[in-house]
Amino acid sequence: MTVLASGSKGNSTVISSSRTRVLVDAGLSCRELMKRMAIAGEDPAALDAILITHEHQDHVAGLGVMARKLGIPVYFTEPTHRAWVRMMTPRRTLSYAEWMDQVQREKEERARAAAQGAEPGICDSMSAAVEAASSEPVEDPDEPETPEPARVKADPASLPSVEYFLSGRQFSIGDIEITPFTIPHDAVDPCGFVFEAEGARMALATDLGYMPPNVKMALKKIDVLLLESNHDLEMLKDGPYPWSVKQRVLSRVGHLSNLATAEFLEQDYDGSASFIVLGHLSESNNAPELARLAAEQALSGHPKLLGNRILLAEQGSPLEPICL
Repeated sequence: MTVLASGSKGNSTVISSSRTRVLVDAGLSCRELMKRMAIAGEDPAALDAILITHEHQDHVAGLGVMARKLGIPVYFTEPTHRAWVRMMTPRRTLSYAEWMDQVQREKEERARAAAQGAEPGICDSMSAAVEAASSEPVEDPDEPETPEPARVKADPASLPSVEYFLSGRQFSIGDIEITPFTIPHDAVDPCGFVFEAEGARMALATDLGYMPPNVKMALKKIDVLLLESNHDLEMLKDGPYPWSVKQRVLSRVGHLSNLATAEFLEQDYDGSASFIVLGHLSESNNAPELARLAAEQALSGHPKLLGNRILLAEQGSPLEPICL
């Protein structure tokens, strides 16, 4: 497991066996992902696929450019893919004056067609108007020296290949077996993952508002666990976020607090992991030492768990690869 970035500004992790490499989320620009991989000793050309947990921007910011540059498939649930496509192809909203101008043009077009003896259907004229009002081509700044084809600029949601999976149903990419599990978060179909290859099991569980039973079950017998420890409750309550955002973070579809993570480690964690990586730490509402302290105190009451090594994933730089 190589955590390239973890936090509200972007998330991405490489999971690899000796024969397969998968990029989980692409929440930084393509250029920054390439840079982080080089720092961590990972070869982007060796990636076999990109796997997406959910459609929020801090998990997909560089997805399209990265996938097209490497020519590799992207794995989503179907609802997540549809949500990403909608996000990448926004529709332009007409003002009232623009709408009135459009209606007037359609009347004039129908009048001209009637004078020529053939009145066009309303659907024809409206479809043309809708097409004209749709999203304009999006140019990605990541690769200015090698412009993408015009068809890609016209369709920023274009990908080399798309594969769908279902939460709760195991599938494989190369020799890595992947079990996705549903997580409680405010996205259309968010997932965490358990990865298994060559006798080792790794799991990724971030962006969840609480720890439901299915997540607790999924995180059994894991050798390396990347687990969310997003915020300190007091720092969040006293912090700079608007109250509406604070309510979202604290909700059951928001993010795990240090306290909630500690409660899981103390009450439900089976102690099997050699490494616990605390991830998605908020830069505004948490401090690394607080997250680490809460986790260490949770494990201190269980002597058999003291061998677990706790690491902190960072937003600004990749972690050293964790090898088993």
